[in-house]
Amino acid sequence: MTTTTDVRPATEKSGRASTAARPVRWWSGRVSFRMHRRTALVSGGALLLAALLLLVSLCVGSYPVPVPDVARALIYGTGDRLAVHFVNQERLPQALLAILAGCALGMSGAIFQSVSRNALASPDVIGFNSGAATGAILVIVTFGGAAASVAAGAIAGGLVTALLVSVLASRGGLHGIRLVLIGLGVTAMLGSVNSYLLTRSSLNDAQNAHIWLVGTLNGRGWSSVQIMAVALLLLVPLALLFGRRLRMMELGDDLATGLGVRVNRSRLALTVLGIGLCGVAVASAGPIPFIALAAPQIAVMVSRSPGVSLVSAGAVGAGLLSAAHLASSQFFSALVWADRQVGWIQVVEESQRNNLLPVGVTTAVLGGVYLAWVLFKRRGTGTA
Repeated sequence: MTTTTDVRPATEKSGRASTAARPVRWWSGRVSFRMHRRTALVSGGALLLAALLLLVSLCVGSYPVPVPDVARALIYGTGDRLAVHFVNQERLPQALLAILAGCALGMSGAIFQSVSRNALASPDVIGFNSGAATGAILVIVTFGGAAASVAAGAIAGGLVTALLVSVLASRGGLHGIRLVLIGLGVTAMLGSVNSYLLTRSSLNDAQNAHIWLVGTLNGRGWSSVQIMAVALLLLVPLALLFGRRLRMMELGDDLATGLGVRVNRSRLALTVLGIGLCGVAVASAGPIPFIALAAPQIAVMVSRSPGVSLVSAGAVGAGLLSAAHLASSQFFSALVWADRQVGWIQVVEESQRNNLLPVGVTTAVLGGVYLAWVLFKRRGTGTA
């Protein structure tokens, strides 16, 4: 009796070949990386969803615009004057900003969660969003709040907060529950600082800063989109360049060092890049919660990849924030419609149907539900 050994490649033995990482090479091999097929599908699907949500957001609102008129306004800039104005000057920049800010927050969350090896270590949990908000509020109440200066203040505030959290958590390393607890404490302290700054500012500046603190895309124009686009053009390639080192660092400092990774330098560079991505998003749209926390983990669950992918986290973040933006813009209209259907109860007045809910309110509710689900799922495991 003889036995034979099956020497077929794994791609022929199992249906799991679709999840195997495959090398991708650009520019004659000068730039190369490995990507799971399912991760690529998830990233493409999330970006397609964001594009569809963008189209829907251009059509619906206080002044509905049919799809042919939207296309005419986008391509030729002609048609109904109100339609051209709403599409090109109000809805399009806000929808694009939702995609760009969501991408930045998703990638920032993936960086921090991978560096700290903690699924809860997102910028909005460990205090970086609050630090960026403090820097931006200082600029708003001191210099009036030009878009470029607010962005610089947000990034500076995020860097200072990151340095503070890193110093306080250095004894236990930048991972584990210690980082999360210190970040929560710093967030509480910065919340008090932000409240004090608002009480010492003028009424107009306080109102502007308060609206911005909630996290909103309402009223954002092309200047915010331009700042976000330029920042992402600079930061995203650098983040992807360090992405390979990030995957090695997830294996542990000792093993990563054995593979030739300069762990301390790479961690510092990735932290700065993560803060930069978080800072420009906060400067453009305010400290929007939930996206940086959930996007990387949702991308991992859907793609079933062994680690966090910056590309899929950014794509999922763009889709999440686009969906939250559309839901927020139609929230009061949906309540008015529900009142009409029920008849015996009135939640909002008819005149309030065109009000816009800040997107930060929607993401905060979703974030609370998601965090409760994560803690419930991990009950009894002893993990953070």
